[in-house]
Amino acid sequence: MMIEQTIPLIEPYLGKKARLYVDECFDSCWISSRGHFIPDFERAFARFVGTKHAVAVTNGTVALHLALLSLNIGEGDEVIVPDLTFAATINAVLHARATPVIVDIDPDTWNISPARIREAITSKTRAIIPVHLYGYPCNMSEIAAIGVEYGLKIIEDAAEAHGAEYQGKKVGSLGDIGAFSFYGNKIITTGEGGMCTTDDDEVYEKMLVMRDHGMNKNNKYKYDVVGYNYRMTNPQAALGLAQLEEIDDILRRRRNVGIWYDEQLTGVDGIEIRCAPSNIKPVVWLYTCLARHRDEVMARLARNNIETRPMFYPLHQMDIYKQYVRHRCACSIGVAYRGITLPTYYTIPNSFVERVCKVVQMETADVC
Repeated sequence: MMIEQTIPLIEPYLGKKARLYVDECFDSCWISSRGHFIPDFERAFARFVGTKHAVAVTNGTVALHLALLSLNIGEGDEVIVPDLTFAATINAVLHARATPVIVDIDPDTWNISPARIREAITSKTRAIIPVHLYGYPCNMSEIAAIGVEYGLKIIEDAAEAHGAEYQGKKVGSLGDIGAFSFYGNKIITTGEGGMCTTDDDEVYEKMLVMRDHGMNKNNKYKYDVVGYNYRMTNPQAALGLAQLEEIDDILRRRRNVGIWYDEQLTGVDGIEIRCAPSNIKPVVWLYTCLARHRDEVMARLARNNIETRPMFYPLHQMDIYKQYVRHRCACSIGVAYRGITLPTYYTIPNSFVERVCKVVQMETADVC
């Protein structure tokens, strides 16, 4: 009996240019946090997002932490976060010694609910971290209006949404600071790595100092504040720049993967696909849909050598975070335990997507 080839959940795309750029780092011996690829990557990424500045950092969690620190958010302050997100969002708030406040999502968009944000605001609230979950932008016009009304800072968690747009503007340019991740499963990767984007000159200068141990920019080895070593390396930046120079093609290929899945899963009994409002242009990070019998679908796919993963668990259901929720998060529970992520990567062929969808269709026919 022939065993079918395993279809992985993700495979990073690197490309020939990435090898050339990284080889240049090794040939020049600039392999630490100095070298021209770091500022080159920062300038290129700022242009891509549409902000004045970008600051390359160690990873996406660090990007969120640095954003909070640069906005002077810390002990005694409250920061509103969505219930359905990766743990880095809430962990960064705790690392800053602020208090996270978990709120529910919108059941249609799966993103943080502006109505629930309003309910959670107190005199201690200082910021909101909307998460552009799985590449779909949040309702930023309503969130921005809330920010203006209550004087709150907005830090976009855009770790999964490189290139996504809301009303014609890219995510990462819609709040006070955007935070991106370049982990190995992201749309572009540096292995580990992250980026902060902002238009605020003062915040930018503060992030540069905090990223580099708090060192005075004009007087080396003199320290003005207690900072951090959050620097990206030159080879990482070389890898990121090479991929950023191919970002249009990468996004196009991933968009095609999303279209293939949508075409074959639309109308399948027990499967609900995510629809984008007309005012957003999402990107396909990991294609995620809802399945009525999610665990059975995943088990059938695993038996057919197809890797999947469940959606993130609601934060409030984990012991270490449950103290930070103030209202019932029914919508996040309803979405999270039906969510399934299907294989999504640059080089996946249509035949693999067809194979995945046939197994999904078989399972739903059996159990629905």
